[in-house]
Amino acid sequence: MKKSLFLSIILLSITVFGQKRNAEKVLQEGKQLYRTEKASWFATDHMLSNFAWRSVSFGGYVSYQGSDNNMHTVFFNKGLPHDILLSYKFHHLPQEHPISIDTTRRPATKFESDLIEISMDARTRVLEDEESFFNYYQNTSFNFVPLITKNEKKVFILTAPQKSGVVLLGNDYLLQYGRSNKFQGKSKIHNSLIQLPYHSGNEESKIETTIHSHVLDDLISSTDICTLLLYKDFADWNQHIVISKDLVSILTLDTETLFTMKRKDWEKISKSQ
Repeated sequence: MKKSLFLSIILLSITVFGQKRNAEKVLQEGKQLYRTEKASWFATDHMLSNFAWRSVSFGGYVSYQGSDNNMHTVFFNKGLPHDILLSYKFHHLPQEHPISIDTTRRPATKFESDLIEISMDARTRVLEDEESFFNYYQNTSFNFVPLITKNEKKVFILTAPQKSGVVLLGNDYLLQYGRSNKFQGKSKIHNSLIQLPYHSGNEESKIETTIHSHVLDDLISSTDICTLLLYKDFADWNQHIVISKDLVSILTLDTETLFTMKRKDWEKISKSQ
């Protein structure tokens, strides 16, 4: 009896520790995606305001966190994608005004070349879509976010609104790459797309918390975290909840913190309130 109880406690501890570790990993990846996309936003806005006449030469852009811990965005040559035509550097937590701007044409670094290659491959796969794998919605567009870490090469595809006033969650995808940037596979992160308004439309009854459910995964996704943080300065609400079969994830936007708990405990608390 005592031995059985002891083993149960150990297994419970391992499970809780594993959940916390997974949640922390997802949170950190979500923040990385957020910083990457934020840098892309600021760089694109600045480019269009100051170098729009050069945009015809650009084949696209990629953003990444450099060895200096700052965020970088580079615009590459349309005809020679391994040539960088415009470079931006932003603070680690991207601010609207760049630390530096470099208009000198230069060769891409190996890391930048890898980011460009997998990003371009992902765009081609979406454009061709031979298996009708990707879903398309009116008044939306796809954003491609390549992310390379020590052990992984990924391209996340997010669905972004083409009109203001709403936050879109879902219709997102993950493409994975291996050595020599070889495509390994693709998967859907969500099965559908949901739309959340910035405001309730009633000043006396503002939205405080938003919520959606997960079918494919227990935890909130890193793409959810990225999107929610990107729009946190526009929306009234400061908390988002994701409910899955076994877990509840609670993301607080202003503090960028994630808390998880078992769904059965969440339901007990909800019933008692």
